[in-house]
Amino acid sequence: MAWRSSGKTHAELINNLFNNGVITNQRVRNAMLAVDRSFFSPKNPYDDSPQYIGSSVTISAPHMHAYALEVLSDKLVDGARVLDIGSGSGYLTACMAAMVGDSGKVIGVEHIEDLVKKSVESINKWNENVLSSEKIKIILGDGREGSSENGPYDAIHVGAAASDIPQALIEQLAVNGRMVLPVGPAGGSQEFIQIDKFDKNKILSKTLMGVMYVPLTDKKKQLNKFSYFLF
Repeated sequence: MAWRSSGKTHAELINNLFNNGVITNQRVRNAMLAVDRSFFSPKNPYDDSPQYIGSSVTISAPHMHAYALEVLSDKLVDGARVLDIGSGSGYLTACMAAMVGDSGKVIGVEHIEDLVKKSVESINKWNENVLSSEKIKIILGDGREGSSENGPYDAIHVGAAASDIPQALIEQLAVNGRMVLPVGPAGGSQEFIQIDKFDKNKILSKTLMGVMYVPLTDKKKQLNKFSYFLF
């Protein structure tokens, strides 16, 4: 049903995701309605499919953004601190900011300088106040290392597949926090994993579904090979 959710307008896209059962949480629906994808995806923003945004990167399909927000929704509350690894276009970063209230903060980490610049421009077109107030902060850096100086985080989203779960991200996850990320080899069998941290020594993980993402890698390898997010 997700692939039939495309719309002619942003509202139609999000409402189709809701009517098709992809979005079930009203807070997720409201957040996605509040952030128009046309600011972040210059081509076909209302198609429920990945779209190329440059630098060997795509913006993920809307149904995958919706799914990630649904899984993290009970952690994306007023005052929450959030980390978005591989923030790319900045769209999901903005949606999470819409869910954490005025006292919340979302840190996006992206390792391609051109995408950092583009995402900052896109976020400013959507809402110039979120960057000036530092409710959203986009950082140039290696997502595999996270951003320890801004943590710990109540919610972490990773937008590329790690061969193994990065230990740095587990350490930066707050107690009672949740992380979602794809795990598996590039081009191979990958799983979308949910990780819950109950205390420093009690971490539980579960597989949510099979996916196929580009690898969580370094800048040079990513720019040398063009790949699409397939989900």
